Amino acid sequence: MNKVLSGTLKTTGIIVLALIVLLLLLILILTIFEYRPAAISDAEVFSANTTANGISTKTKTQILTWNIGYGGLGKAEDFFMDGGKRVRPQNKQIVQNYTDNICKTIQTVNADINFIQEVDQKAHRSYKINQIEQIAQVTQKQASYTHNFNCIFCPIPFPPIGQVKSGVAIFTNYKTTSAERHALPSPFKWPVRIANLKRCMLVTRLPVVESNKETGKELVLVNFHLEAFDDGEGKKAQTKVLVDFLNSEYQKGNYIIAGGDFNQKFPNDNGKYPVVWPNGWQPGQLDNSILPNGFSFAVDDSAPTCRSVEFPYTDERVESHNWQYWVIDGFIVSPNIRCHSVRVLDKYFENADHNPVLMEFELN
Repeated sequence: MNKVLSGTLKTTGIIVLALIVLLLLLILILTIFEYRPAAISDAEVFSANTTANGISTKTKTQILTWNIGYGGLGKAEDFFMDGGKRVRPQNKQIVQNYTDNICKTIQTVNADINFIQEVDQKAHRSYKINQIEQIAQVTQKQASYTHNFNCIFCPIPFPPIGQVKSGVAIFTNYKTTSAERHALPSPFKWPVRIANLKRCMLVTRLPVVESNKETGKELVLVNFHLEAFDDGEGKKAQTKVLVDFLNSEYQKGNYIIAGGDFNQKFPNDNGKYPVVWPNGWQPGQLDNSILPNGFSFAVDDSAPTCRSVEFPYTDERVESHNWQYWVIDGFIVSPNIRCHSVRVLDKYFENADHNPVLMEFELN
């Protein structure tokens, strides 16, 4: 009996030791291959035949922002980080259908500028569909793109997320003079950091023209997707870096539009979309006092911009309106820009867990 027990303990010990060695080896490999972008680096640019050399003052222009959820968070999906069960949709065709429909919406709206978040370039979770390439082909606009999630293997949960190359993109009809990735501070330490997102701002610059002549000023476009699953301090730190950057550009005489997924509620939140599931994920809270003098938020709450992905959106709670919604997507505009309108395009979360937001603006 003692020999049997001793043999069992020995086998168990070997298995435990082997698992520990494998875990340490995985951490070592992920550390070696960790994505370590510079503070500022060039973004990838996809050329297209743009229709204008620069953006004109006194001209109404449309800009759209949309977190497309890598084509993997449509109405039939839930997500483990929100309390759901799934890591990715059941098959590639589902992701392709979501992606195709997202592209159709972007093409139909046909905004002059598009800010898109959670665009996969090559990822296990989206069956390696190159979404940046597909959207660029559909829009036929100048495109800039940079990664905010670049990991050779994300080991969580089970089955694991696996390889991810994903990021944020800006598509525009206008000539781009530069496109850069500006790193945002990460709230995560090693080893959690090594397989996590590395948040950033994608900064694209367009020349401003009057009477077909360049004024020497720029429209600075800033697309971002701020921290989601932190204790709140990461969002605050990233928001401060964002706002400081906006102010510095305005001091140079430039026009600035920043937009994307704030993962925070806006100051004018009136409780229209209350906390329904208090034990689930909740966004942070923005305050008007963080903005430089004259800057403003451009937000609409006529429809929610985001839904909880704790359950598929085919659940009976949708019909009873007992669902967790938020307004966390929108824009910040500088004082020299007039916002004519901003509205949520309610797509009923058919193909993504966010709704697109469309703003019409004019450079003063």
